[in-house]
Amino acid sequence: MKLKITSILFMLLVTLVASAQKKSDVIMTIDGNPVYANEFVRVYQKNLELVQDESQKSVDGYLDLFVDYKLKVAEAYEQGLNNNDDYRKEFSKYEEQLSRNYLYEDKVTTDLAKLAYERGKYDLKVAHILVRSSYDDVPQDTLKAYNKIKEALDKARSGEDFGTLAGTYSEEPGAAERGGDIGYFSTFTMVHQFEDMAYETPVGEISDIVRTQFGYHILKVEDKRERSPDITVSHIMISDKDNAARTFDPEERINEVNTLLKQGSSFEDLAKQYSEDKNSGKKGGKLNRFGKGQLRSAAFEEVAYGLKNVGDVSEPFKTEFGWHIVRLDEKHTHQTFEEQKEMLEKKVGEGPRSKIVVMAVNEKIKEKYGFKGEDNFKPFFTEFVTDSIFNKTWDFDENFSQKDKMLFEIGDDYTATYGDFASFIKQLQLDRGLPKNKSRIIADGYDMFETQELKKYFRTKLEETNEDYASVISEYRDGLLIFDVMRLNVWDKAKKDTIGSKAYYEAHKQNYNWKKRISADVISSSQEDMIKVASTMLSNGKTIQEIKEALNQNDKISIIASSGKYEEDDQSLPENFVIEKGVSKPYEQHGNFVIVNVKDIIPSRVKLYDEVKGGVISDYQKQVEKEWMESLRDKHKVEVNKKTLNKVKKQFD
Repeated sequence: MKLKITSILFMLLVTLVASAQKKSDVIMTIDGNPVYANEFVRVYQKNLELVQDESQKSVDGYLDLFVDYKLKVAEAYEQGLNNNDDYRKEFSKYEEQLSRNYLYEDKVTTDLAKLAYERGKYDLKVAHILVRSSYDDVPQDTLKAYNKIKEALDKARSGEDFGTLAGTYSEEPGAAERGGDIGYFSTFTMVHQFEDMAYETPVGEISDIVRTQFGYHILKVEDKRERSPDITVSHIMISDKDNAARTFDPEERINEVNTLLKQGSSFEDLAKQYSEDKNSGKKGGKLNRFGKGQLRSAAFEEVAYGLKNVGDVSEPFKTEFGWHIVRLDEKHTHQTFEEQKEMLEKKVGEGPRSKIVVMAVNEKIKEKYGFKGEDNFKPFFTEFVTDSIFNKTWDFDENFSQKDKMLFEIGDDYTATYGDFASFIKQLQLDRGLPKNKSRIIADGYDMFETQELKKYFRTKLEETNEDYASVISEYRDGLLIFDVMRLNVWDKAKKDTIGSKAYYEAHKQNYNWKKRISADVISSSQEDMIKVASTMLSNGKTIQEIKEALNQNDKISIIASSGKYEEDDQSLPENFVIEKGVSKPYEQHGNFVIVNVKDIIPSRVKLYDEVKGGVISDYQKQVEKEWMESLRDKHKVEVNKKTLNKVKKQFD
């Protein structure tokens, strides 16, 4: 999703303003439909700095970009892409996300975020007993589960050992072996009800009974400790992914680098020269700060947090990404609430806590616009909806007698009917995880339907009354359409047109060339005397392996060597390297000395189609787009109002 929006922005260099904005003079019409001057002015002012072509920075020049944008929008609607189900679903997601910025600017969200922040300062060590009970259980099974957890609670509070009770009563796998212990955790790790009870229970005490979707729990809080702060580390990584061009063993290479570190080589220089994490390597290996639980690799995190003092360096270790050496650079202090507020509010709005926010927001909308509901719908729908819903096959006569009966009203211009709710339930049955109790399906379904319709109503009114919101939502709406129309008419077309791309390659071969390359051995060392010895050995015909065996002895790494084909500006070659056959002079680079044994010089040549297929398709797409845009300009009638255009120009004189 992020990639799609990024592509749209990169592709267009344009941001659409709202259709609901205050109208001004018409600057152009497309097929008779007006486009207003204030829309063009806003877009022009907002995106002027993004335009790289100087000729397009004038009003006249930018107008061409704007016309292309509008033509793509017009073509998307003409092709009916706005009725595509995938488009509707994706736009609905964006609409939901964007409206939250207006709905969730609510005290409830901020209060929950502050609570999460305060809790997040600590980790809790908790043991618990779980008696399983689904919300779909019949009442007698629910009561049986409750009585069992109540019995365990009474015994725990009377002094019986909690771990022993967990072995007897808990229905969680492995509870007996662990005594119910689940270790340390902090905010957003457990389900919300469980977390609430844990943080509300004093250390050493037994909690009240709490119910979650898993069943009934009682907790014993065994410890509370301050949470570890963020850290910053640097690392050197050697990937262990298969690479046909690689001539060395990854584990051997990381051990060689580790030995160089211990011999006094600079961590930053080694990272720049050898690390295969290119993003951090060029910065001397430095990574962005992170906290526990934020990285994709638990193994990396464990080693990083195991370093005690700033400057400590780990031994080589392996993760799912390859081999690493890590250095601790900084231990940070805890972030303030303001620094974390955006992240915390996002988590509150997306996680289980969102139900609390949703309830508050629903009430806010009801108070703002007015709401009137009909309370006696449950008996009707419990009978109307048959057991076939459990097989996802329930259907109904769309002209049933109660179809137009009011379910609820919002404001003075929207009514949800029994027919609307029946259609919602019919669609809902296709979802996974449907409750097994029909009354529960109706009750949960109503809550979901009411929330959905309240938010729809709110968003409709918001777009009518809030110009900022209308601008952004319109940007998403047409941006997604443009992405789809470009995908169908340009990107996919060019990608699938093998004959066309090959023809394009044949016509533009001169643009796809290998630079001059060399087949060479590259040897580096932090010791100038060692590089001189290596140079002599290369000149005497010794192989790379023979040189490594001779100079890297007694677990001491004196040289690092690689062989392969290199383009003349390859980063493995020294800066200002002069390409000549034979062994080069020593070059100094990143604190090391480097020599290159050029065995063969490969002249530049045209790349074969298969060698440059991706680049050819990309260039062919540009040609397809150019031809397509020319066809759109022929197809759609664009008329520019020169009088209005001149007014706009005067604003920027």
